[in-house]
Amino acid sequence: MKAQRQVWGETLAELALTDSRVVVLDGDLATSTRADIVADKAPDAFIQIGIAEQNMVGMAFGMSTLGYRPWLSTFGVFLTHRSLDQIRMLVSQTKAPVRIAAAYSGLLNGSSGKTHQDIEDFAIMRAMPNMTVLAPADEFEAAAIIRWAAEYDGPVYIRFARDAVKPVFDDSYNFVPAQPVELLAGEDVTLISTGVQSSRSFEAAQLLAAGGIQVQLIHLPSIKPLDEVALLAMIGGAKHVVTVEDHSRIGGLGGLVSEIAAAAGRFRVSRIGLDDRWSESAPNDFLLDKYGLSPRRVADSVRTALGLVET
Repeated sequence: MKAQRQVWGETLAELALTDSRVVVLDGDLATSTRADIVADKAPDAFIQIGIAEQNMVGMAFGMSTLGYRPWLSTFGVFLTHRSLDQIRMLVSQTKAPVRIAAAYSGLLNGSSGKTHQDIEDFAIMRAMPNMTVLAPADEFEAAAIIRWAAEYDGPVYIRFARDAVKPVFDDSYNFVPAQPVELLAGEDVTLISTGVQSSRSFEAAQLLAAGGIQVQLIHLPSIKPLDEVALLAMIGGAKHVVTVEDHSRIGGLGGLVSEIAAAAGRFRVSRIGLDDRWSESAPNDFLLDKYGLSPRRVADSVRTALGLVET
């Protein structure tokens, strides 16, 4: 298994060596985000900005007007909160081809603590016009999304997790923007997930299958845009859909699927995610269990949603 941040650094370094338009702007966190790989292998494509994230966005926008394809590198929370005005005014409104590589996103960010946990980023970024919002499930999808984003002519926000997870894809995977991906077929309940939570959801589906509950698992790598027609066709006649995300239940994946469900009027949605409260600093396993995101807790929530009593 390989962490997405490692894949990001390696893939960007490779791209930078063959494409002079690629440049990485780092906010003094290169050893954490693994932008240091770019600095080592393609030093001409690396610029150290320091702890000045708003300026970093401004510089990236300026470079984009000169033909460069800049990537922003820092923790996600500093991009979606500290630099939000600059992203909104300079990148989103102008449709600038700036790639926002949000490292350490979500609940699990090691010892950085709750001040660095970003559990509101989907809600913020998917509400922003012109912004593409992506969340790879594993190392293979991360590499595919990075390569796609490098050629996309517009702003892109990519949510990268800190730690490696069990892959759900392999190196034959081909990313198609806006398209949902069915990871498992099942008739009892439809589970929809995104980002690295889809790996944990895959394990939850296996636990449920051992108890006789057949889960359809749908992964959404593309939060925005999303092919809603394709998603509804994939869900088919399912009466109960459960969303699960490493994010607040407000405005993220659960909100997105609930909006689609309300318009379609075909199924009800149960949402697994963080309640309307700030998260906390703690070890990963503790946080996943407390907030209902571990495979075991997701399986328990699905049983509850189906009205079943755990034996």
